[in-house]
Amino acid sequence: MQRVSRAAVRVDGATTGAIGPGLLVLLGITHDDTAADCDRLAEKVRALRVFADADGRMNEALGDREVLCVSQFTLYGDARKGNRPSYVAAARPEHAEPLYERFCERLGAERGVFGAMMEVELVNDGPVTLLLETGAT
Repeated sequence: MQRVSRAAVRVDGATTGAIGPGLLVLLGITHDDTAADCDRLAEKVRALRVFADADGRMNEALGDREVLCVSQFTLYGDARKGNRPSYVAAARPEHAEPLYERFCERLGAERGVFGAMMEVELVNDGPVTLLLETGAT
């Protein structure tokens, strides 16, 4: 997740989603992820206080700002062995796509196109980039 001044995603030269100030979420889904995980993660994204308040401190949540969500199975790439990443930890499309759509709906997010080759353009604000994971900690 990155705090951005603006971000956009294009497929075949056509813009499929664009936002002004807000959050760009690169969403990877694994085999064990559930609808409950999506809901919990969406609420966490909405509640994270990563925007500046009147004093310039990161103390405000998303509020009325926008979200752009892009599916990205490559987040589960494992490059520990060899030089070609393995993506076996990434969920199959039939499992991942409904969860991606659910996550986007929960946030009212602009989005890319699931499974498509996309061009993502962003201006990172800060920079602020956070890795969020579901599951037991």
